[in-house]
Amino acid sequence: MAPPGGRRPTRDQRREHFAEDGHHSLRERIAETHWRQRLAARRSLDSAYRIGVGIVGGLIVAVGLATIPLPGPGWLTVIAGLFVLATEFFWAERLLEFTKKHVTAWTDWLGRQPIWVRLAVAAVTAAFVYGVLVVTLHLMGVPDWMPGWVPLWR
Repeated sequence: MAPPGGRRPTRDQRREHFAEDGHHSLRERIAETHWRQRLAARRSLDSAYRIGVGIVGGLIVAVGLATIPLPGPGWLTVIAGLFVLATEFFWAERLLEFTKKHVTAWTDWLGRQPIWVRLAVAAVTAAFVYGVLVVTLHLMGVPDWMPGWVPLWR
């Protein structure tokens, strides 16, 4: 979508790009809905709504970032928060597209690798998650119901 010369496209160029290829940005699709147009008609409600979306999306991203090293859906939570932010903010939509492009490239690359590389990536990931879990349990205190093999220094 970058024009020749490597310069960043202007807002009008981006809108023309979306109009040409038939795709609208998420923010534009939401803005075309009836309920969003009614909110946009009243400036105070529109500002409050955008602030609310920013706070909710920011909190979801923050929770996701905090849970990335822990077992669970850390990155998925970050992407969900970016999705919420992308409904109102163009920068979040660009970041979401950047993330989607790189996740797709990673999964395509990993899919082209031999099985031993995929197994090595899985083993390193599992070891990292286990290590983070053990360190987290050690720092926070191990509950009594936890089996004895989980922390290595019990």
